Amino acid sequence: MMGINTLPSDKWFKSSRSDGANACVEANKGTGHGVGVRDSKANGQGPVLLFGETNWTSFVADIKAGRYSG
Repeated sequence: MMGINTLPSDKWFKSSRSDGANACVEANKGTGHGVGVRDSKANGQGPVLLFGETNWTSFVADIKAGRYSG
């Protein structure tokens, strides 16, 4: 089972869509078992959403298809 403690601390990266105005997220794909997502404003201290690989892939595909534009 994947948990927050299995996410390597050196694998976090900011979204390529980050605008530099504190409206960005960080992702971590370091485990091979899923993806962690967190708010970059929390400086690594806030909650982490954990996505399975299949769910993450579907989510990214939906974003690219414009399903969450607003």
